[in-house]
Amino acid sequence: MRVFRLFHHHVALSTLLELFADSLLCFLAAMFIASALRMVPGEEGGLAMQSGMMWLAGGFAAVMLLLYSFVGLYRSGAKPMGLGTIIQRALLAIVVGAYVTYLLLESVAGGSPGGYVVGVAMLYLLTGLVVVRVAVFMVQKAVGVPRVLIVGTGADAQGVARDLATLRRIERHVVGFYPTSESAEGMRPDQRVFSRERSIEELVAEHGIDEIIVAAREQRGGGLPMDQLLACRIAGTPILDLAGFYERARAEVPIDSLKASWLIYSQGFVQGPARKAAKRAFDVVTSAALLVLSSPIMLLTALVIRLDSPGPIIYRQERVGLGGRSFMCLKFRSMTVDAEKDGVARWATQNDARVTRVGAFIRKTRIDELPQLLSVLRGEMSMVGPRPERPSFVKQLKEQIPFYDLRHSVKPGVTGWAQVRYSYGASVEDARRKHQYDLYYVKNNSLFLDVLVLIETVSVVLFREGSR
Repeated sequence: MRVFRLFHHHVALSTLLELFADSLLCFLAAMFIASALRMVPGEEGGLAMQSGMMWLAGGFAAVMLLLYSFVGLYRSGAKPMGLGTIIQRALLAIVVGAYVTYLLLESVAGGSPGGYVVGVAMLYLLTGLVVVRVAVFMVQKAVGVPRVLIVGTGADAQGVARDLATLRRIERHVVGFYPTSESAEGMRPDQRVFSRERSIEELVAEHGIDEIIVAAREQRGGGLPMDQLLACRIAGTPILDLAGFYERARAEVPIDSLKASWLIYSQGFVQGPARKAAKRAFDVVTSAALLVLSSPIMLLTALVIRLDSPGPIIYRQERVGLGGRSFMCLKFRSMTVDAEKDGVARWATQNDARVTRVGAFIRKTRIDELPQLLSVLRGEMSMVGPRPERPSFVKQLKEQIPFYDLRHSVKPGVTGWAQVRYSYGASVEDARRKHQYDLYYVKNNSLFLDVLVLIETVSVVLFREGSR
């Protein structure tokens, strides 16, 4: 399936098809409920009533799509969900949607047999959702996957081939490899390496190549046939370099093969006045709403922290924010008061002995991050962005990770793209990998991506698919 760039973010065509089909099914389900309960006016009904029902059905579809998103049905990953997992998560979303719909019907049309009608509609929704995904899968198999030529034979080319074989959202058939000046050691016998005596243009025409991926870091010295690649590009064959491939395939920006020129000339890094104003408005509205909704949880958390272990309820720690300026990050205390009694900053690890009993729970559920909503209101943080690090870690990571300072070109976030895409990080290598996701966010940040991150954060917390 193809991958499209939508609002600065890369989305698989299969996901767009599922979204469209699900929204149509939900709309029809709402109209069925209204028709069965005689809520749809006949000829005597005015156009205003009919228009109102259309708006209500559209609203129902939007709410159901949001619930589907919260349970991760549109969350793309290295491995697609099995049919059993899809049904379980869809059931959870549909049960919640059915309960809310039933309550609304009882308040609007009390005494009508709404429960039976809603049950039938939700069964139709579940069946339709499964049928849609089976149909999309069958279409993918029938259409087939694009045919790719990889230019290069080194470790990067091998890595690209592995990703094309394992990442379902960008699955491709590798026709072969075109050698460059890199060593071809490590190539498997079943991997076809074309002769450099053949031109790439000939290979594209002969083997029906749909796409070319240049997986060679060294592009100088005559190793790459630039004239042939240009001819293919002019003829309409898409060509990706390593950075472009990983941005589309993994939604991250690889730093090992990254050049400053690519960052300078590529699309993205939108930080204009309109974007800043929209992001600030989004931050204020969402943080204020979440503070109101989560206030009972925050009060209860403060109480149990006080009862569980001695020490302050709120933990204040210096972090690096926008432009490299420091601010005090607020969190519910999840560790013992002597966690760093020697004054040396340490990485937090999984199953950290310094974490209290209550702390273990609030860290897993991210309740410990809720006080940071106050920092968002003050303008020190954003709802979505790279997680802020401590000054000592920043100093260390800037020396070891290329382009690390780019993360400070946007406000740090309560949650972020790296947090919903990568597992727990407790080392420099983990920080390096998470930085690649942060670079993707910095480069492609938009209101659409902010909303997507918040939605995926719900899925991560509910099903523990990622970590902080």
